[in-house]
Amino acid sequence: MPLDIKTLSSYRMERAKEDLAAAISNHKEGLYKASINRSYYAIFHCVRAVNITNGYDSSKHSQVIGYFNRYFVHTGEFAENTYKIIDNAYRIREKCDYQDFFLASKEDAAMQIRQAEEFIKMTETYLMKKLDEQF
Repeated sequence: MPLDIKTLSSYRMERAKEDLAAAISNHKEGLYKASINRSYYAIFHCVRAVNITNGYDSSKHSQVIGYFNRYFVHTGEFAENTYKIIDNAYRIREKCDYQDFFLASKEDAAMQIRQAEEFIKMTETYLMKKLDEQF
């Protein structure tokens, strides 16, 4: 039985919040690379929660982000700087995950947590309005 869009979007937002909680926990433990990774995924799940309101999903991060940028940022539904938040989180997460000897700082991780917190709030506000209008 396929999930309805509202249920799937809500589920993805819960995943975003879980990843944010993990990012905060990892930060407290001094696991800055792991914290940055989880902050990125908090943002990524928000993007997927929004995209599904148009019926779109993909397993490729670049396609998920590109779709969001095209249909939600360029259309003015999200502020232009929203894409920069996503892009910065994506790039630093890639460095943490794939570059040997990359040093993630406490400050970098804290900044990513703040960005993820703000992104979650922004997304929740948007989804409450959008899903109430659609359903």
